[in-house]
Amino acid sequence: MKGLETILMLVTSLGVFGCSIKTAMPENADQAAFAEASEVDWEEVFSDSGTGDWKENWFLDGEIGSVVTGPEGMALTAGPEFKNDAHHMVLWTKESFEGDVKIEYDYTRLDSRPNCVTILYIQATGSGENPYMTDISEWNELRRVPSMKTYFNNMNTYHISYAAFPNNGDATQYIRARRYMPNATGLTGSDLKPDYFPEGLFETGVPHKVTVIKKDRSISMRIENAEQVYYCHMTNPGLPAVTEGRIGLRHMYTRSSRYKDFRVSVAD
Repeated sequence: MKGLETILMLVTSLGVFGCSIKTAMPENADQAAFAEASEVDWEEVFSDSGTGDWKENWFLDGEIGSVVTGPEGMALTAGPEFKNDAHHMVLWTKESFEGDVKIEYDYTRLDSRPNCVTILYIQATGSGENPYMTDISEWNELRRVPSMKTYFNNMNTYHISYAAFPNNGDATQYIRARRYMPNATGLTGSDLKPDYFPEGLFETGVPHKVTVIKKDRSISMRIENAEQVYYCHMTNPGLPAVTEGRIGLRHMYTRSSRYKDFRVSVAD
Protein backbone atom coordinates (compact mmCIF):
# COMPACT_ATOMS: atom_id res chain seq x y z
CA MET A 1 0.00 0.00 0.00
CA LYS A 2 2.82 2.37 0.86
CA GLY A 3 4.39 1.66 -2.54
CA LEU A 4 1.15 2.61 -4.28
CA GLU A 5 0.90 5.81 -2.24
CA THR A 6 4.46 6.70 -3.19
CA ILE A 7 3.68 6.27 -6.88
CA LEU A 8 0.54 8.40 -6.60
CA MET A 9 2.47 11.13 -4.80
CA LEU A 10 5.15 11.08 -7.51
CA VAL A 11 2.60 11.38 -10.31
CA THR A 12 0.88 14.24 -8.49
CA SER A 13 4.13 16.10 -7.94
CA LEU A 14 5.09 15.76 -11.62
CA GLY A 15 1.77 17.33 -12.57
CA VAL A 16 2.25 20.17 -10.12
CA PHE A 17 5.68 21.05 -11.42
CA GLY A 18 4.62 20.90 -15.06
CA CYS A 19 6.75 17.94 -16.15
CA SER A 20 5.54 16.39 -19.37
CA ILE A 21 5.78 12.93 -20.79
CA LYS A 22 7.56 14.41 -23.81
CA THR A 23 10.63 15.36 -21.77
CA ALA A 24 11.05 11.77 -20.62
CA MET A 25 10.73 10.20 -24.06
CA PRO A 26 13.87 9.08 -25.91
CA GLU A 27 15.27 11.25 -28.69
CA ASN A 28 14.19 10.49 -32.23
CA ALA A 29 16.86 9.47 -34.74
CA ASP A 30 17.29 12.96 -36.21
CA GLN A 31 17.68 14.55 -32.78
CA ALA A 32 20.15 11.86 -31.75
CA ALA A 33 22.20 12.45 -34.91
CA PHE A 34 22.30 16.18 -34.18
CA ALA A 35 23.40 15.54 -30.59
CA GLU A 36 26.17 13.25 -31.77
CA ALA A 37 27.36 15.77 -34.37
CA SER A 38 27.42 18.47 -31.68
CA GLU A 39 29.82 16.48 -29.51
CA VAL A 40 32.88 18.03 -31.09
CA ASP A 41 35.26 20.69 -29.83
CA TRP A 42 34.09 23.53 -32.06
CA GLU A 43 36.18 26.65 -32.58
CA GLU A 44 34.36 29.77 -33.78
CA VAL A 45 36.19 31.27 -36.76
CA PHE A 46 33.60 33.65 -38.24
CA SER A 47 31.07 35.97 -36.66
CA ASP A 48 28.86 38.73 -38.04
CA SER A 49 26.09 40.35 -36.00
CA GLY A 50 24.43 41.57 -39.19
CA THR A 51 24.25 45.12 -37.85
CA GLY A 52 27.33 46.68 -39.45
CA ASP A 53 28.82 47.07 -42.92
CA TRP A 54 27.98 43.79 -44.66
CA LYS A 55 30.66 44.32 -47.31
CA GLU A 56 33.38 43.66 -44.73
CA ASN A 57 32.54 39.94 -44.61
CA TRP A 58 30.38 39.19 -47.66
CA PHE A 59 30.07 39.68 -51.42
CA LEU A 60 26.90 39.63 -53.49
CA ASP A 61 25.84 37.82 -56.65
CA GLY A 62 23.11 39.63 -58.55
CA GLU A 63 22.53 43.28 -59.33
CA ILE A 64 18.90 43.66 -58.29
CA GLY A 65 18.72 42.06 -54.84
CA SER A 66 19.57 44.25 -51.85
CA VAL A 67 21.30 43.86 -48.48
CA VAL A 68 20.37 46.28 -45.70
CA THR A 69 21.77 46.09 -42.18
CA GLY A 70 20.40 47.62 -39.01
CA PRO A 71 19.92 46.97 -35.30
CA GLU A 72 17.64 44.00 -36.00
CA GLY A 73 20.06 42.30 -38.39
CA MET A 74 20.82 41.94 -42.08
CA ALA A 75 17.81 41.96 -44.44
CA LEU A 76 18.23 40.23 -47.80
CA THR A 77 15.61 41.11 -50.40
CA ALA A 78 15.59 39.52 -53.83
CA GLY A 79 14.08 41.19 -56.85
CA PRO A 80 10.28 41.28 -57.16
CA GLU A 81 9.84 39.61 -60.57
CA PHE A 82 8.82 35.94 -60.41
CA LYS A 83 10.64 33.75 -62.97
CA ASN A 84 13.17 36.45 -63.85
CA ASP A 85 16.61 34.97 -63.11
CA ALA A 86 18.17 38.40 -62.79
CA HIS A 87 16.07 38.86 -59.64
CA HIS A 88 17.74 36.01 -57.71
CA MET A 89 20.51 36.87 -55.25
CA VAL A 90 23.27 35.06 -53.34
CA LEU A 91 25.32 36.52 -50.50
CA TRP A 92 28.69 34.78 -50.00
CA THR A 93 31.17 34.83 -47.15
CA LYS A 94 34.51 36.23 -48.23
CA GLU A 95 36.10 33.61 -46.02
CA SER A 96 36.39 29.96 -47.02
CA PHE A 97 36.04 27.11 -44.51
CA GLU A 98 37.67 23.69 -44.45
CA GLY A 99 36.65 20.43 -42.80
CA ASP A 100 33.63 19.90 -40.57
CA VAL A 101 31.62 23.08 -39.95
CA LYS A 102 28.85 24.31 -37.69
CA ILE A 103 26.75 27.21 -38.96
CA GLU A 104 24.44 29.15 -36.64
CA TYR A 105 22.20 32.15 -37.23
CA ASP A 106 18.92 33.81 -36.37
CA TYR A 107 16.51 33.76 -39.30
CA THR A 108 13.25 35.66 -39.76
CA ARG A 109 11.20 35.38 -42.91
CA LEU A 110 10.02 38.80 -44.10
CA ASP A 111 8.01 37.87 -47.19
CA SER A 112 4.72 35.98 -47.39
CA ARG A 113 5.15 34.40 -50.80
CA PRO A 114 3.45 31.03 -51.43
CA ASN A 115 6.31 29.77 -53.61
CA CYS A 116 10.10 29.85 -54.17
CA VAL A 117 12.83 29.05 -51.65
CA THR A 118 15.68 30.29 -49.54
CA ILE A 119 18.88 28.23 -49.70
CA LEU A 120 21.95 27.72 -47.55
CA TYR A 121 25.06 26.78 -49.54
CA ILE A 122 27.67 24.89 -47.52
CA GLN A 123 31.33 25.03 -48.64
CA ALA A 124 31.01 26.01 -52.29
CA THR A 125 33.84 25.85 -54.81
CA GLY A 126 33.89 26.02 -58.59
CA SER A 127 34.26 22.94 -60.76
CA GLY A 128 37.86 23.91 -61.53
CA GLU A 129 37.26 23.81 -65.29
CA ASN A 130 37.92 27.13 -67.01
CA PRO A 131 36.25 29.59 -66.57
CA TYR A 132 34.64 28.13 -63.42
CA MET A 133 37.73 28.25 -61.24
CA THR A 134 37.82 26.58 -57.81
CA ASP A 135 37.77 29.99 -56.12
CA ILE A 136 34.30 31.23 -57.04
CA SER A 137 35.35 34.87 -56.51
CA GLU A 138 37.39 34.52 -59.73
CA TRP A 139 34.20 34.25 -61.80
CA ASN A 140 31.85 36.64 -60.04
CA GLU A 141 31.13 38.31 -63.41
CA LEU A 142 29.51 35.11 -64.65
CA ARG A 143 27.01 35.29 -61.80
CA ARG A 144 25.80 38.84 -62.33
CA VAL A 145 22.61 37.10 -63.38
CA PRO A 146 22.52 34.41 -60.68
CA SER A 147 20.46 31.77 -62.48
CA MET A 148 20.21 28.48 -60.59
CA LYS A 149 21.78 26.41 -63.39
CA THR A 150 25.00 28.45 -63.22
CA TYR A 151 25.44 27.12 -59.69
CA PHE A 152 24.36 23.50 -59.91
CA ASN A 153 26.15 22.96 -63.24
CA ASN A 154 29.45 24.52 -62.18
CA MET A 155 29.89 24.21 -58.41
CA ASN A 156 30.75 21.63 -55.80
CA THR A 157 28.64 22.38 -52.74
CA TYR A 158 25.91 21.22 -50.42
CA HIS A 159 22.59 23.04 -50.70
CA ILE A 160 19.73 23.11 -48.21
CA SER A 161 16.38 24.52 -49.35
CA TYR A 162 14.22 25.66 -46.44
CA ALA A 163 11.30 28.01 -45.88
CA ALA A 164 10.70 26.45 -49.28
CA PHE A 165 7.58 26.07 -51.37
CA PRO A 166 7.00 24.59 -54.85
CA ASN A 167 6.28 26.86 -57.79
CA ASN A 168 3.24 24.86 -58.93
CA GLY A 169 0.69 26.21 -56.46
CA ASP A 170 1.22 23.43 -53.91
CA ALA A 171 1.44 25.03 -50.46
CA THR A 172 3.37 22.13 -48.89
CA GLN A 173 6.50 23.46 -47.22
CA TYR A 174 9.65 21.36 -47.55
CA ILE A 175 13.30 21.09 -46.50
CA ARG A 176 15.62 19.41 -49.00
CA ALA A 177 19.39 18.91 -49.23
CA ARG A 178 21.44 18.41 -52.40
CA ARG A 179 25.02 17.78 -53.42
CA TYR A 180 25.78 19.66 -56.66
CA MET A 181 27.82 17.67 -59.18
CA PRO A 182 29.36 20.00 -61.80
CA ASN A 183 29.00 19.11 -65.48
CA ALA A 184 26.56 16.33 -64.66
CA THR A 185 22.91 16.21 -65.67
CA GLY A 186 21.59 19.21 -63.80
CA LEU A 187 20.01 18.34 -60.47
CA THR A 188 19.34 14.71 -61.38
CA GLY A 189 20.71 12.45 -58.66
CA SER A 190 21.71 15.36 -56.41
CA ASP A 191 19.13 14.74 -53.65
CA LEU A 192 20.40 13.80 -50.19
CA LYS A 193 17.67 11.84 -48.46
CA PRO A 194 15.32 12.27 -46.77
CA ASP A 195 13.14 15.27 -47.56
CA TYR A 196 11.18 16.90 -44.73
CA PHE A 197 7.75 18.53 -44.73
CA PRO A 198 7.50 20.60 -41.53
CA GLU A 199 4.41 22.33 -40.25
CA GLY A 200 4.42 25.56 -38.30
CA LEU A 201 7.93 26.67 -39.28
CA PHE A 202 9.04 29.91 -40.91
CA GLU A 203 5.88 31.93 -40.53
CA THR A 204 6.38 35.52 -41.64
CA GLY A 205 7.89 37.68 -38.90
CA VAL A 206 8.64 34.78 -36.53
CA PRO A 207 12.30 34.52 -35.40
CA HIS A 208 13.98 31.11 -35.75
CA LYS A 209 17.34 29.89 -34.51
CA VAL A 210 18.96 27.75 -37.21
CA THR A 211 21.93 25.46 -36.56
CA VAL A 212 23.47 23.32 -39.30
CA ILE A 213 26.32 20.90 -38.76
CA LYS A 214 28.14 19.36 -41.70
CA LYS A 215 30.21 16.49 -40.38
CA ASP A 216 31.94 14.15 -42.79
CA ARG A 217 29.13 12.88 -45.08
CA SER A 218 26.14 13.96 -43.03
CA ILE A 219 24.24 17.19 -42.48
CA SER A 220 22.28 17.73 -39.26
CA MET A 221 19.93 20.65 -38.80
CA ARG A 222 18.06 22.07 -35.83
CA ILE A 223 15.41 24.76 -36.27
CA GLU A 224 13.94 26.37 -33.17
CA ASN A 225 11.22 28.92 -32.60
CA ALA A 226 9.16 29.79 -29.53
CA GLU A 227 6.74 26.94 -30.22
CA GLN A 228 8.83 24.01 -31.38
CA VAL A 229 12.22 22.48 -32.13
CA TYR A 230 12.56 20.61 -35.42
CA TYR A 231 15.42 18.29 -36.43
CA CYS A 232 16.63 17.05 -39.82
CA HIS A 233 19.41 14.66 -40.77
CA MET A 234 20.48 14.14 -44.39
CA THR A 235 23.32 11.93 -45.61
CA ASN A 236 25.58 11.69 -48.65
CA PRO A 237 26.41 7.99 -49.00
CA GLY A 238 27.58 7.87 -52.61
CA LEU A 239 28.64 11.23 -54.05
CA PRO A 240 32.07 12.81 -53.44
CA ALA A 241 32.41 14.54 -50.08
CA VAL A 242 32.41 18.34 -49.83
CA THR A 243 35.37 19.43 -47.75
CA GLU A 244 35.98 23.16 -48.21
CA GLY A 245 34.56 26.37 -49.60
CA ARG A 246 32.46 29.43 -48.95
CA ILE A 247 29.04 29.66 -47.33
CA GLY A 248 26.23 31.32 -49.25
CA LEU A 249 22.71 32.60 -48.64
CA ARG A 250 20.44 32.39 -51.71
CA HIS A 251 17.09 34.06 -52.10
CA MET A 252 15.10 33.15 -55.17
CA TYR A 253 13.21 36.00 -56.80
CA THR A 254 10.48 37.52 -54.60
CA ARG A 255 11.90 36.19 -51.31
CA SER A 256 13.08 38.30 -48.36
CA SER A 257 14.49 37.36 -44.94
CA ARG A 258 16.54 38.81 -42.10
CA TYR A 259 19.68 37.23 -40.62
CA LYS A 260 21.40 38.05 -37.36
CA ASP A 261 24.35 36.74 -35.31
CA PHE A 262 25.71 34.60 -38.13
CA ARG A 263 28.51 32.34 -36.83
CA VAL A 264 30.68 29.61 -38.28
CA SER A 265 32.76 27.17 -36.24
CA VAL A 266 35.15 24.45 -37.39
CA ALA A 267 36.10 21.21 -35.69
CA ASP A 268 39.06 21.88 -33.42
